[in-house]
Amino acid sequence: MRPLHLTGHDLKPSDFYEVVLGRRTVRLAREAVAKMRRSRGVVEKMLSEHRVVYGITTGFGKLADQKISEGEIRQLQANLVRSHACGVGPPLSEAQTRGIILLRANVLAAGHSGVRPVVVERLIEMLNRAVHPVIPSRGSVGASGDLIPLAHLAQLLIGEGEALVNGKRLPGRRALRQAGIAPIILEAKEGLALVNGTQAALSLGLLSLQGAERLAESADVAGAMSLEALMGTPTAFDERIQRLRPYPGQKNVARKIRALLARSEIRASHIACSRVQDPYSLRCMPQVHGAVRDAIDHVRGVLTIETNSITDNPLVFPESESILAGGNFHGHPIALVLDLLAIALTHLGVISERRIAQLVDPDLIDLPRFLTRRPGLHSGLMMPQVAAAALASECKLLAHPASVDSIPTSANQEDYVSMAMGSALKLDQIVLNVEAILAIELIAAAQGIDFHAPLKPGEGVAEALKRLRTKVSPLEEDRSLQKEIETVSRMIRDGLFVFDR
Repeated sequence: MRPLHLTGHDLKPSDFYEVVLGRRTVRLAREAVAKMRRSRGVVEKMLSEHRVVYGITTGFGKLADQKISEGEIRQLQANLVRSHACGVGPPLSEAQTRGIILLRANVLAAGHSGVRPVVVERLIEMLNRAVHPVIPSRGSVGASGDLIPLAHLAQLLIGEGEALVNGKRLPGRRALRQAGIAPIILEAKEGLALVNGTQAALSLGLLSLQGAERLAESADVAGAMSLEALMGTPTAFDERIQRLRPYPGQKNVARKIRALLARSEIRASHIACSRVQDPYSLRCMPQVHGAVRDAIDHVRGVLTIETNSITDNPLVFPESESILAGGNFHGHPIALVLDLLAIALTHLGVISERRIAQLVDPDLIDLPRFLTRRPGLHSGLMMPQVAAAALASECKLLAHPASVDSIPTSANQEDYVSMAMGSALKLDQIVLNVEAILAIELIAAAQGIDFHAPLKPGEGVAEALKRLRTKVSPLEEDRSLQKEIETVSRMIRDGLFVFDR
């Protein structure tokens, strides 16, 4: 794979995933170097003219009225990084951390932050050589950006803090030395440029977005499998119905489920049955799953814009030789859509749990009780449904939007914050929960379909069943399904239930 050349303006989500998850090599584009040098020239001119510029010759936040002497400018930037690196909680994952490094490098490469090219080059070296700062997950309120997580990233650049290298946690300077990376001395504006931005919440959001896309695809497959197991009717997915309410997501889900059910022998066996309508969790999959897909599309659009947005403060405009203070660091655009995605995925998990409940309830369908041939001696799928219910209820709690909260910081200078990182952290857990719920549904639906043998399910469902059965054998007698639920969750995460239909 060819190296990705960072320009600061054309990073795509697909590029993000290739670098963060696939270890694609990164380079700093020549055009970016030129832009950064022009931007840096403006900062140095302001210094030479002894201008008063926020964060360059003044303190930060509420201390912006404190003038900093020329001899203290380097110390100011180092002090900023050290004082702000006060995160708490378990560290972010390797993927989340790599995402932060890439996204911050991309912002700085755009040439509006006033930093030297060497700053971005060092960040890129950290990516390419897999030297990852230890970044605590808690501490950001999402304005002025993700100050605390980004300060832990900046700490490593100056040879402080800690880093993970090949799974080992090392002091920052030792980790850099081992990787052949020289620490840097921060010049005017550079510490501030490294910590001011939305890249922590954005990194987590982009990773959750990929998870959400795979969950939406897998939910359609799981739902189609449950429909076959429950001997439901595909009438609700008729294209004529969808045309009367033409949401893109609803239309696409109905089309996909029709394709998954194509040429089903199970369906053919009960066309003339007395049941006219199925429960909502089956009948309304196009409406519910479709709304989730439309929400995902909206979130993708916002995060794509944010990926190439300049969220530093103050911003340097070389063409007019000016430096302007603003609020692009505020995480509200991210917070709102990550909360939306959390709500959407919660619905995906809750409706899946309802289908699992349909599968194991002997009063609702003519299947063995709890999907076991010897109920009483065996509990079958009784307890996996309980686990799914617990996960669904936890999702409901986590889906409460973090963005409706705000708490003043910095002595009321930063008096309205976004809580975007809170939105991102909650969403990360919801993705994991819904993966497990859908994994349980896939296992339960497969068990139900087996009871209809020798009748064959629809062609798409049959393919999904085949893939599942490579990892999970039929439940002939009780056994712990913990590892198998984890395995199927991983299959969902890896996109093994994403069908091009």
